[in-house]
Amino acid sequence: MWMNGPWNWFPWMMIFPLIFLTFLIVMLIFMFRGGGPMCGGHNHRMYPKEESPREILDRRYARGEINQDEYQRMKKELQ
Repeated sequence: MWMNGPWNWFPWMMIFPLIFLTFLIVMLIFMFRGGGPMCGGHNHRMYPKEESPREILDRRYARGEINQDEYQRMKKELQ
């Protein structure tokens, strides 16, 4: 049935699981790093863009947290 007995396949039975585990570990590393170098190297969800004071002021005015007079006064102070 087997030319060299049942131990002929033994090396292959050890190599394929190692290849699979190596592939799995590499994929997990890329997932947790945020995509690796092909996607910019870091995860944008973990490092949000820092807003400038002007952007924060504009957002507060757009939401209605401050009125127009306060907005104009604060905008002049920032310049």
